[in-house]
Amino acid sequence: MTEAPELPLYMRRDGFGPAGELARAREDEGVVRLMTPFGVPAYVICRHEDIRTMLSDPVRFSSARSPAAQFGQGAVSEEERARMRAGFMIAFDPPEHTRLRRMLTPEFTVRRMRRLEPRIVEIVEAALDDLERAGKPADLVPNFASPVPSLAICELLGVPYADRAEFQDRAARFSDVSLPDEERAAAQRENREYMSSLVARAQAEPGEDMLGMLVREHGDDLSSDELVGIGILLLQAGHETTTNMLGLGTLALLRHPDQLAMIRRDPARAEPAVEELLRWLTIAHSLPPRLATTDVEIAGHTIPEGSLVIPSLPAANRDPAFTEDPDTLDITRGAPGHVAFGHGVHHCLGAPLARMEMRIAFPALLKRFPDLALAEPDADPEFLVSSLFYGVKSLRVTW
Repeated sequence: MTEAPELPLYMRRDGFGPAGELARAREDEGVVRLMTPFGVPAYVICRHEDIRTMLSDPVRFSSARSPAAQFGQGAVSEEERARMRAGFMIAFDPPEHTRLRRMLTPEFTVRRMRRLEPRIVEIVEAALDDLERAGKPADLVPNFASPVPSLAICELLGVPYADRAEFQDRAARFSDVSLPDEERAAAQRENREYMSSLVARAQAEPGEDMLGMLVREHGDDLSSDELVGIGILLLQAGHETTTNMLGLGTLALLRHPDQLAMIRRDPARAEPAVEELLRWLTIAHSLPPRLATTDVEIAGHTIPEGSLVIPSLPAANRDPAFTEDPDTLDITRGAPGHVAFGHGVHHCLGAPLARMEMRIAFPALLKRFPDLALAEPDADPEFLVSSLFYGVKSLRVTW
């Protein structure tokens, strides 16, 4: 049996929070030098204020010049790497990043999300119907946590929902850092082939979905490769992150019945509860590494020019300098200023959609199943430890 590789420090967890050594690094040094899984040394930034400063400065901390923007060095050709990178906003700095993001921003405004809200309510209620029909005990992840964001982003993009099992499998393989580079690159290659067919269809007959909108309004400004890259990025980010938040967030609430009861009694508490769950759970271990373009001093440490810099989001969101009693889940806190969605120019474009889905889904779940409970309360959940996004593989519940 092949032994699983040791996770890098910034991906290590202890239950719902960052691993103890990561928390200690935040309190002691603030910056840790380590070797990344792709064989390049990097500096991990652990404190909230330092991370916000870093993410606010794309000039000194470049996304475009990072090896993470090169999509599997050695696993693909230079030509294919350029095609895979096209349209991936997170792999660019301004002004190229700004050019791509400006075309998408109107689709993710709070006003646009409000127009989507009735449809999200329908999607949530339909998923709850399916969960109820599955019978107890049931696995909340495939029966609720996954279908809600998957159907929402499919409808938004114009992706056939019937294809969800295939794209979810590809996304899971790409996000699993325990897999060889070649296998992850193959998953991304399959994603490109799939999205290329959808883009070609949208170019031939643009619909009312986002791909159709991009073709109609920006077809002369975006290449086919860029349209494919944008579609892949939104599809992966739009379902995987919220799926993990709904699954892990439900587990957190069931393990904190006092917090759960507050949402059940007053669904209006869901909005601040979502922010606190985002902070407390922080399912993204980090953001893609940046490259220091000059010598930079952080927390008293000099990070040399050309170094990789990785922000530890869970450590930052549990920073006592950021919020009082950070290791306690308190849904009344609201957690303004957390970095679960990043910060600065790369702040998550889909944050308004994710927030709305969770704000609707959590109270609806608790209302439909007032006796919701863990089917195996003494069992340790199986966490997604080697994925870029933390969560639970399954969550068996009863009611």
